[in-house]
Amino acid sequence: MESRFSQRHGYRGPERDITIREDAPDSLRFAVAQIATDAGWAPSDLREVICRVLFVAPDRNNWSEYPNISDEVQYLLAHCEWFKVYDIAESIYKKMRAGTDRAEEFRSELNRCFRENGIGWELTDEGIIYRGEQTFETTTHEAVSVLERAGRNTAANEIREAIHDLSRRPSPDLTGAVQHAAAALECTARDVLGEQKPTLGQLTKKLDLPKPLDVAVEKLWGFASENARHLSEEKELEEKQVELFVSVACAVCSFLSKRREEPS
Repeated sequence: MESRFSQRHGYRGPERDITIREDAPDSLRFAVAQIATDAGWAPSDLREVICRVLFVAPDRNNWSEYPNISDEVQYLLAHCEWFKVYDIAESIYKKMRAGTDRAEEFRSELNRCFRENGIGWELTDEGIIYRGEQTFETTTHEAVSVLERAGRNTAANEIREAIHDLSRRPSPDLTGAVQHAAAALECTARDVLGEQKPTLGQLTKKLDLPKPLDVAVEKLWGFASENARHLSEEKELEEKQVELFVSVACAVCSFLSKRREEPS
């Protein structure tokens, strides 16, 4: 795919606020097919994947790529249930990765479509996962990268699990997201201190954190204990609260890991 004017010269508008999670607007339905076509797929390639995902038979009367099969593809995408559009996108990407070197092009362009349309999802090698606001994305991605570079793969995986729990639909697993983010923080704290048994609550004072970050980490542990470890009917988590918790936990994980790697 040839680069666009905006790409060549570094122009990019502000990222739209996320307003779409449980929907697939017409712009996305059209884009899925168009991006795959731009990446070298013929309409018949698309139809094969779409029909497999939707469990429908291809129209045998449509044999020419344009306009017949192309129109059939657009019709199927336009009329399927919203979540099937994401299934189709994942299936296209998976097949592209197995048979073409243009899979990254498809992934990049689809994610640009998500961002420009305020859609709260992101295509990764693991599938389509939850996408938060820009700060959330930057913080979580950096934490995973920092932890992996330091060999703290268990903590990095806990962050991925937290994001996966936020991705669950129709109902995100908010309790699970808090538990996994807290586990990532606890795991990181244990590793940097070389103590594998104490809880984060017990380790907080040993981390030698600058004030008021020391209090913030203590409060994080308290929030996790109150809302994810010791549940009650009276308290119900909100998605924005959990997104904030995961973001802060990731930021602290990055800080602890980076500081540990700095030369003394």
